[in-house]
Amino acid sequence: MSTRRIDMDRLQELVRLHRMGTGAREVARLLRMGPNTERDYRDALEAAGLLDGSVDDLPELAVLKEAVQRHLAKAPPAQMTSSITDWEPKIIKLAEDGLTAKPIYDRLRLEDPGFRASFYTVRAVWRRWRKARGVRAEDIAIPVETVPGDVAQVDFGYVGKLYDAAVGRLRKAWVFVFVLAYSRWMFARIVFDQKVETWLRLHVEAFNTLGGVPRTLVPDNLKAAVVRAAFGVDEPASLNKSYRELARYYDCKIDPAPPRAPKKKGRVESGVGYAKRNFFKGRHGDDAHDTATQLERWLETIANVRDHGTIRRRPIDVLASEERCALLPLPAKPFELVLWHHALVHRDCHVAFFSGGVVEIHFAAGS
Repeated sequence: MSTRRIDMDRLQELVRLHRMGTGAREVARLLRMGPNTERDYRDALEAAGLLDGSVDDLPELAVLKEAVQRHLAKAPPAQMTSSITDWEPKIIKLAEDGLTAKPIYDRLRLEDPGFRASFYTVRAVWRRWRKARGVRAEDIAIPVETVPGDVAQVDFGYVGKLYDAAVGRLRKAWVFVFVLAYSRWMFARIVFDQKVETWLRLHVEAFNTLGGVPRTLVPDNLKAAVVRAAFGVDEPASLNKSYRELARYYDCKIDPAPPRAPKKKGRVESGVGYAKRNFFKGRHGDDAHDTATQLERWLETIANVRDHGTIRRRPIDVLASEERCALLPLPAKPFELVLWHHALVHRDCHVAFFSGGVVEIHFAAGS
């Protein structure tokens, strides 16, 4: 039996002592109650008019209990009322869209300058919702040790459909995520395709934003990076030639993750998952341009300045103090994008030429 329930069984004695003129502090001592509990009960009984009357004519215990419970139910803690009540519908809507407490708190801070509630009040609302709905499983990230400036992991993640004003319709959208493995500093952009030119352009933008180049790039086995994946120890992987040229120009190397091995690029897998859970949940159908602007703000004000759950430090601080100085310098001249295409010689000895690209012609025996 809880202490609060034992105290409530002593309500008749509390009423008797107060009707005798006993002071509140002495009542609490005699009944072995905390002073706050005694005050709560006294206020409730006084509001119900039950402290007045004869010592010989005490109300029934059930009546006293009902009065106390009714009074306490009307007075939730102050931090849980005015600061969060107006936001509960929004919190529940975001929770139903799949966001957990911290992403909901970050979203509210990001989208409304007038939001002033604490994370703990948001979490309390979310926990009540989760308790009624059921707990969801969480992804698990496996840590891999790296040194500053050595590795960046890169990938695309599908984020649903966004509205593209240029064509006037919803389109499938992806987020390009570039994560430094040591500091967890993240670069992210929204795209509508996974073409080679998009892949290369975003690498260049990430390098320029970062102000340097990591020594090793770890992409997934997507076609923009890897033309043919190696399935055995004796089989070579074939990198996209345009991607090889980018790596050669920036003096870094490319080390693709093995097929179907997400743990080998756990940093970016975690980064993509974090972006999808924290930022992209509940944004289906939103304007792509506005979402892209919000994404950049999210990176600057939330993702890269949060206390990372693994390293227990802010990625932007680790980048500034330890990793940026270990990166390779940017080349003096900007990278010029070159796209390579495979083509067959037609029977009339003509080949197709794509404007803005270079055609690599392979002659096969007997062609």
